[in-house]
Amino acid sequence: MRRFLLQSFLYSILFLLFISCKTYQLTDVKTIPNSEKEIENLYFSSKEDYVYKCQIDIYKNHISGILIVKKISKTKHRVALTSDFGNKLIDFEISDQDFKINYIIPDLDKKIVKNFLRNDFQQLLKQKYPVSESFENTNSRIYLSQTDDKKYYLFFNKENGLLSQIMFTKNNKPKIDFSFEAKKHIFADSINLQHKDFKINIKLFQITETE
Repeated sequence: MRRFLLQSFLYSILFLLFISCKTYQLTDVKTIPNSEKEIENLYFSSKEDYVYKCQIDIYKNHISGILIVKKISKTKHRVALTSDFGNKLIDFEISDQDFKINYIIPDLDKKIVKNFLRNDFQQLLKQKYPVSESFENTNSRIYLSQTDDKKYYLFFNKENGLLSQIMFTKNNKPKIDFSFEAKKHIFADSINLQHKDFKINIKLFQITETE
């Protein structure tokens, strides 16, 4: 059954990578003066373990497990995914520039899977963003960070100052929408990762909370 799900995962990615998507644009916002030169996503900045129940929906398939993320240096995290029964599936180290796999089960040891993991977690764990422009709407302050063909729109809730969303785009096309629910700036209680160009959705729900 697990092999079937993994094969379906690969075929679904290959098929849906060809689907085009519309240019991303902010709506109902106004430009405001830049008050920040750099902003941060601090949700994975603590050196304590971040432990989440992980649910992955790939096309019409569902995979669940336990995800553990730990910051092991100033720029690097270690990420491990186990099955619900405690069997290790993936163990890797990642930073903005590097990606090192310590262990991966043979069924997942595919180039497309490893590229998917590298891209998604580099975006999720990215901490520092130089600010290019600033905007606001009724509920959020929005900061645009741009590097070459990549743009990040970071939405901070006006009431509590917490990061609530990151929209990652490439060549002005929306790629990944990260949404966060949190009560403190260093820990997100839940995270929803929604791909925009193919049907992959990852949901994380906190199990143990860092102080």
